[in-house]
Amino acid sequence: MAAEFGEGTMVQGGEVIAFPLAARAGDVARCARELDRIHGAAAVHYWKSECRRLAEQLAILGVDEAGVREEVLAFQAKVQAAMAERYNEPASRNRSGPRQR
Repeated sequence: MAAEFGEGTMVQGGEVIAFPLAARAGDVARCARELDRIHGAAAVHYWKSECRRLAEQLAILGVDEAGVREEVLAFQAKVQAAMAERYNEPASRNRSGPRQR
């Protein structure tokens, strides 16, 4: 299959490369927010469902099993980092003043 891109340039065939899951900032932020909001069995169910959904998207694009696993693990690490970052806000934003005892 050939595609034409201006000025008569032709591209033959090619490989589809999926946008890395860990770089999908919107998905990372959405999952971090949701996992921060829910807990227990509901959180486990949500997390497994999201990871399966993303893995299925990659598989449909033709990413092999090892690639899917690598992408999902990188995504999971990014979500965990985003959740941790939510709790590492500067002290000036976390506290309204000196601690009261």
